[in-house]
Amino acid sequence: MLRMGFRLFFLASLVISVAAGLAGSIISAATPTTVEVLTVDGIIVPVVADYIDRGIREAERKGATACIIELNTPGGLLDSTAIIVERILGADVPIVVYVSPVGAWAASAGTFITLSGHIAAMTPGTTMGAAHPVAGGGEEIPEDQMKKLVEFTAKWMETIAEERGRNIEEARLAVTESKSFRDTEALEHNLIDLRAANLGVLIEQINGWTVMVKGREVTIDTADYVEDRNEMNGVERLLHVISDPNIAYILFTLATVGLITEISNPGLVFPGVAGGISLLLAFYSLGVLGAYWGGIALILLAVGLFIAEYFTKSFGLLTVGGAVALIMGSLILFSHSPGIEVHRGLIVGVTAGIIAFAVFVVGAIIRGQRRRKATGAEGMIGEMAIAKTPLDPTGTVLTQGELWPAEAEGGSVRPGEQVTISKVEGLKLWVSKRLRE
Repeated sequence: MLRMGFRLFFLASLVISVAAGLAGSIISAATPTTVEVLTVDGIIVPVVADYIDRGIREAERKGATACIIELNTPGGLLDSTAIIVERILGADVPIVVYVSPVGAWAASAGTFITLSGHIAAMTPGTTMGAAHPVAGGGEEIPEDQMKKLVEFTAKWMETIAEERGRNIEEARLAVTESKSFRDTEALEHNLIDLRAANLGVLIEQINGWTVMVKGREVTIDTADYVEDRNEMNGVERLLHVISDPNIAYILFTLATVGLITEISNPGLVFPGVAGGISLLLAFYSLGVLGAYWGGIALILLAVGLFIAEYFTKSFGLLTVGGAVALIMGSLILFSHSPGIEVHRGLIVGVTAGIIAFAVFVVGAIIRGQRRRKATGAEGMIGEMAIAKTPLDPTGTVLTQGELWPAEAEGGSVRPGEQVTISKVEGLKLWVSKRLRE
């Protein structure tokens, strides 16, 4: 009887264990996996590196089956690119870099980021490549320095390609010969793993893929997934927008106009406040983008010359000097930041706009100085008055509804005659007979 009880207990335990395992499998199968989606659209700068790090950390925290980075960039800073690549290579979750949407590109820095992903994908109609180091602002890098820079960058590209099992030779050509690849060519040369028309198709295609994550095999499961889109927050978005070299240049220009307006018209307040805020934002952008101090100094000199024009009679020479300093400073502003420069058309437009503004302000000041004051004692000069008593030479006149003591110049004046005020001293007027028309 006791033996029968043990058998029943063992059988019951076995049934319960099997049932619990099946239930766990059912629950696990019913629980959707998470696909974290990040979006990078624009120049690669420090705030983008911070955003990607935050997104990958969030994907790791959630135990996401994959983290997808939608990428569209013309390139960016080498330091920020290195941080992003290092973070992707060291991620604890599979990273999928997806060049998207149609017409997007992963140029220069974007090529390094794309190749560093565990899975690299492109939308039909996109391009990647052209990762040859260049100098910003039109400055030429000495040949020996350029050779070293190209060789170093090419070796780095080779290392990334080798780590991900991609075509090392073609990856190197993207650096040494600035070679570009359409999506079909990138797939043919084994620089990417697949092409996908949209994000949904991509997620379906990577289902079941096995990738190496920190030396261990990880299988991506997107059979039943939840898409968690992690966008830049407000602060990150603002910092990313103003980190564009053209936006930074516009902010610097707005600061210049605001400060010039406030100095030439003290007390307006708003131009000064707006100019100050723009100047601080511009300094942040210029610092992030590695602006050359020589370019900043020339632009500040231009601002000083424009302001000095309002306080001196240089007949436009200071404005011309300011324009020359502004153009030169703009051209070399990012000469030490490879791949980053201000659009030439923007430089021309801004310079022309500031010159026109300076000319307008100077003209307004000159017109204001020439205009006779219409109030106070000086405003009475040239006005008409009527003699109320004989002026021989002193007497009383009526002007602007008030009686004033007056002294006639050039002869006596009879009561009722019109006179013209020629001078005012204290409470006494000097008048002369009004000429008949």
